Amino acid sequence: MNFKSPASRIDHTLLKADTRSSQVRHLCEEAVEYGFASVCIPPFYVPLAADVLYGSEVAVATVVGFPLGYASSLVKAFEAQDAVRRGAAEIDMVIPVGAALEGRRDQVLQDIRQVVAAAEGARVKVILECCYLEDALKGELARLVVEAGAAYVKTSTGFGPGGATTADVALLAEAVAGRVGVKAAGGIRDWETCHRMLAAGATRIGTSAGVTIVEQWRRQRDL
Repeated sequence: MNFKSPASRIDHTLLKADTRSSQVRHLCEEAVEYGFASVCIPPFYVPLAADVLYGSEVAVATVVGFPLGYASSLVKAFEAQDAVRRGAAEIDMVIPVGAALEGRRDQVLQDIRQVVAAAEGARVKVILECCYLEDALKGELARLVVEAGAAYVKTSTGFGPGGATTADVALLAEAVAGRVGVKAAGGIRDWETCHRMLAAGATRIGTSAGVTIVEQWRRQRDL
């Protein structure tokens, strides 16, 4: 089967509460070996990852307002600014989901804009946590992400009651129409699922199973 390697579209992710330095180092080494787009790690470990990955093509990504999104915009902006100054090149932020559900469009827009401004040119990925949203609202929020100047709209944190679905990826891809990227995350643990997400319109995949996915892709490629 002739598939293109998914490695360059994968954010190699480790966001567990008990994450340790040795695990972050190993994650970074795997990311360089496999050619992943980034490592996505807790903010505490950004300087370590930036040091280990110095001189490589792997970006350091971290999270802001994670995983619930209900910190104030000021706090999220400070988190983003601090992360970038310590070496992060990509920021995955969570919107205030409650505000979105209440129809407070302007508040969500300003929340994203403040993080984008504070990120000082780093790529911002905006997590909608789609499992809580109706389809019409998902599309509206995706268009807000474009308006706010972010780089990606993202399906999920991986910590909510539901992760990425191909239906959500396709919906977001249609809503943004190529103006920003679409990141699928949450529950993507094998090449088959990853391939479905890419086929549906995902341009980036967030997963802690990046090595497994690439190894499965290689086996299928060689059949």
